Amino acid sequence: MADTGQGDGEMESPGGLSAIRNGNREMGKLGDGEIGRWGYRWGYCIGERIRTQSIMAGMRNTKQDYRKYAFLVDKAKELGAAGAKVIPASDIVVENRVPMKCRTGCIGYGKKLTCPPHVPAPDEFRKILSEYRYALLVKFISPARADPEVICSIYRYWLDPEAPADRKEQATQFWKDHFSGTGAFAPLMLELERAAFNAGNPFALAFVNGSCRLCETCNVKAGICLHPTQARIPEHAVGVNMVKTAEKAGMPIRFPVQGHPELMALLLID
Repeated sequence: MADTGQGDGEMESPGGLSAIRNGNREMGKLGDGEIGRWGYRWGYCIGERIRTQSIMAGMRNTKQDYRKYAFLVDKAKELGAAGAKVIPASDIVVENRVPMKCRTGCIGYGKKLTCPPHVPAPDEFRKILSEYRYALLVKFISPARADPEVICSIYRYWLDPEAPADRKEQATQFWKDHFSGTGAFAPLMLELERAAFNAGNPFALAFVNGSCRLCETCNVKAGICLHPTQARIPEHAVGVNMVKTAEKAGMPIRFPVQGHPELMALLLID
C-alpha cells in the first residue's frame, strides 16, 4: 500500500478518505478472485497501521507518565538515596519462595505485624500489584561494613554465644552501625509516599527494607498496630525478589554482600 504521507490520523484525514475512495474504484476493475486478494491485503495493511498507531500512542503515554513521576526520583536523591528509578509495576518480580527465607532465616518471623505470616501472601500481593502501573525503586547504602568471612555468617556470629570473640565483636558492630545508619530510610520512604499522594496518587504505598523498628515489642498478641501511619511492610515479606527486580531495572545490587550492603525499597505509585 502506498504511503499517503499523512500523520497518525490518516484514516480520518482527507488523504486517507481519498485513498479509500481510490481503492474502491480500483476494486471495480478487478475480478472476483483478485478482489478477495486485494481486499485481504488492504484489510491487513489497515489493521497493521491501526496496531502501530496504538503502540506508538501507548509509548507516548508511558513517556509522559515517566516524566510526570520524575519529581519522585529527584526527591529521593535529595533525601539521601543513592539512586532511584521509575519502573513499570509489571517489572516487579514476585515469587512464592521469597517469604520462606523469612520463615527459615529471620529471627523476627511472626513477631511483627508487618512481617509474615501477618501480611499478604505472594499470591494476594500479585493481585494487588496488578492494580498498579508504576513504581519507584529506591537504593540506599548502609554505612555498616564487615570482613567477608563475617558477612557470610553474620547471624551466627552475632547470636551464637560460642562464636569466636573477635568475629562476634565484628558482627555486633556491624548490626549496630547498620541499625543506626539506616534508621532514616523508612521515614524517607514515607516522605516519598506522602509526596506521591499529594501529587494526585491516592493509593501510593511504600515498602521498606528490613523489619519494622518502631516498637521494642510489637503488639502482635492484640493484632493491632500501634503506629499504622508509620509502619510499613518490607517488600520481601510479600514475595518481592529484589535481587531480580533491581537487576531487571538496571540497578543491580551486589550479592553476596561486598563492602557496604546495598538496600532497596519500593514505592507503588499508581
